[in-house]
Amino acid sequence: MIVFNKTKLGCAIGVAMATIVNSPFAFADIETVMVTASKRMESVQDVPISVQALSQEALEQLRVSKFEDYIEFLPSVSAGGRGPGQSEVYIRGVALDANGIIGAEFSPAPNVGFYLDEQAISLGGRNLDVYITDVERLEVLAGPQGTLFGASAQAGAVRIITNKPDTSEFTAGFDLDYSQTKGGDDSGAVEGFVNIPIIDDELAVRFTYFNDRQGGFIDNVLNTFTVNPSVNPNPNPDFFNNGDISQGLEDQWLDATFTEVDNSKFVEDDFNDSKYVGGRVGIQWEVNDDLSVLVQHTHQNLDVDGVFDYDPTLGERNVSRFSKDRLDDDFDLTSWSIEARIAELDFVYTGGYLDREVQQSIDYIGYNNSGGFASDYYTCTYGVVRNCLDPNKRFLANVTNTRETHEFRVVTSSENRLSAVVGVFYDDQEITHVGDFDYAAAPELGFFPNRAFPDATANDSDFKDATVTFINDLTRNEKQIAIFGEVYFDITDDLTLTLGARYYELEATFKGSSSFATTSAFGATEDAPSYGRNYDTSLAEISPLKQDGSIGKVTLDYHLNKDVLFYGTFSQGYRPGGFNRLSGPATNTNNLPQFEGFVVPATYESDDLTNMEFGWKTTLADGNLRFNGAIYKIDWSDIQIAVLDNTNISGLTFTSNVADAEITGVEFDLTWAASNNLTLFGAVSFNNSEVTSLNNGIDFTLAPVGSQLPLAPELQYSLRARYDMTVMGDIDAYGQLSAQYSDESFSSLQSDVRELQSSYAVAHASIGANYEEFGVELYVENLTDELVEKHINTQDDIRRITVNRPRTIGLRFSYDFY
Repeated sequence: MIVFNKTKLGCAIGVAMATIVNSPFAFADIETVMVTASKRMESVQDVPISVQALSQEALEQLRVSKFEDYIEFLPSVSAGGRGPGQSEVYIRGVALDANGIIGAEFSPAPNVGFYLDEQAISLGGRNLDVYITDVERLEVLAGPQGTLFGASAQAGAVRIITNKPDTSEFTAGFDLDYSQTKGGDDSGAVEGFVNIPIIDDELAVRFTYFNDRQGGFIDNVLNTFTVNPSVNPNPNPDFFNNGDISQGLEDQWLDATFTEVDNSKFVEDDFNDSKYVGGRVGIQWEVNDDLSVLVQHTHQNLDVDGVFDYDPTLGERNVSRFSKDRLDDDFDLTSWSIEARIAELDFVYTGGYLDREVQQSIDYIGYNNSGGFASDYYTCTYGVVRNCLDPNKRFLANVTNTRETHEFRVVTSSENRLSAVVGVFYDDQEITHVGDFDYAAAPELGFFPNRAFPDATANDSDFKDATVTFINDLTRNEKQIAIFGEVYFDITDDLTLTLGARYYELEATFKGSSSFATTSAFGATEDAPSYGRNYDTSLAEISPLKQDGSIGKVTLDYHLNKDVLFYGTFSQGYRPGGFNRLSGPATNTNNLPQFEGFVVPATYESDDLTNMEFGWKTTLADGNLRFNGAIYKIDWSDIQIAVLDNTNISGLTFTSNVADAEITGVEFDLTWAASNNLTLFGAVSFNNSEVTSLNNGIDFTLAPVGSQLPLAPELQYSLRARYDMTVMGDIDAYGQLSAQYSDESFSSLQSDVRELQSSYAVAHASIGANYEEFGVELYVENLTDELVEKHINTQDDIRRITVNRPRTIGLRFSYDFY
């Protein structure tokens, strides 16, 4: 039984419906969006899938260009993370804690599939933050899409469909954008494209370029830091003199000294700026009416300084960082497709090769106070008198992703009573991760130089700087082959049965090492300067990890008439399992009884999701009112979650299948052309999520059964009104107002850091005009200057809150040549 919060849901529905009922205007047409959600081009109104599609026109009207932009206008979608290049997306409340970016490369795979055109670009821990420009549409497919889109499309898929070269005509255009943020730096962007037919109706090339700099709005303020004496006291006498205090030294154990440092070198106003630079080139060859070839290459560089979460103890939008925070995320994606029609069959081959490199530096000084081990070992002397030295710490990452995909499918004519989409998919991806933990006190404490294990797979085998004490040097491979298909059978002219299935085989390996530097005080020598874990040997007996399985889908859809579609569906989704770096009994340093007997598993399994859904798609009022929706129930079992408790369980992050959950919900979207001038849009999502069971020996560290899933607000909605009119004879003018609301949500499933994040509402407004090829727009984002708690996190061991941009006023100029 689905139980809804009548006040919240009723309010959202009431706002949308009351607007419609009370409008006095006559109707006009609304846009029809074509999508490829079922790997066939169809009207969004004819696809028996819950699809939210933003067309090129809508994307331009909403000024969508980045990940954070389109999330706002899709109520079934939520996000958690820490700014550009460091966020994860969730659909229908199928959400968990955002993976700490420090452990991203060995954390679980995402549960929402990302696609740029036909290419899968989902990556463990670090989804691509693709800039949105010269894009035909954005499709969000809610609910499991595993049969057609495979692993990680567990909760749904997000597909960015670009504009392709057009062989029929020359077109070009550009946009210029300038904006000023309250209390922050200004921002500016330039975007442009040119489409050139080389041979009319046969060969064309299209170029796209973008350069978008977003000014900062968070201040890095002057502060000092000292190791917390209560977390890092004098050494334990049992360790240094076997508990014998007859030596008269007990008073000296209270004489610890703690070095204080400040961040004066890094103090800066508005230090969190970001820059997206890149472009795309595509070549389309229409060989003949039945054969076409497309090759595209996309390049993007994302350069981010500072952080996008603030420390509320220092004031709004203030933070104190003691070393440079920097992210440089660079990717190249080459993709290709060949489409051929033979008789009534369409043959499609697509492929792509992704090459990505990420370099990141993160201030990690908060780690000092995460537990005694952090300073006992890495910061303070080990004699009878405790001297805690320079606490400065930072994390340095060099990560590469490569992913090669191939898909071949056959599509039969949808005009036949029996039709199908069948195909085979191959995927080969590799993640390399070199993570150096750089601790300033290490040389003075006498640490030997550290390096990756010399007899393990290594991406950087050299000795590190003297300050680098801990190293993760990892290589993670995954290969997959799958056979998939959907068969569509028209039982009658109006009733269609869809049967879908996917069989997959995956093979994963995890190699490399985690290396802890040490000192002579702990028995190290120059011949044995470090210790740790060699995964080439420790995982040898269970590597490669092989997984196989199958998932299915059953859909029944009924066309009441050409304008009304009802459907019911059962669908499944999954994501791969993987390896843990360290397995075995819990460390249980404090000898707590609840950790007795707990064993960290060497691997974790796939978590599975099943979805039961009833939906409708309607086009009413002579094509001027569109109302779509779905009611669903989701069962999510063996949920994967990454855990770090280096005091009681393990010195390294591990993943385990920890819980089961249930989600019941409803979503709908509405578009109404209320008159020749006024168009109204509304979309609402309501999710009631609940943990139904906890499955292993660390259940007491998690929110109890009955708790709401994290980052899964119950109610979200988006409303928009746009008024278009013609003035002065031939100038097309418009005004637009939009608002988004998100209910309160929890920050984490882990009980020790679980907090309730406040609800919020933000509004935007714009006015503009278009004259022939020229356009100009004045806009205000975050109209009421709301401070939004997007995500509360302790990923750097200091509590911080990711926030939105303050009120921003901007001017955009555009030119399109056709």
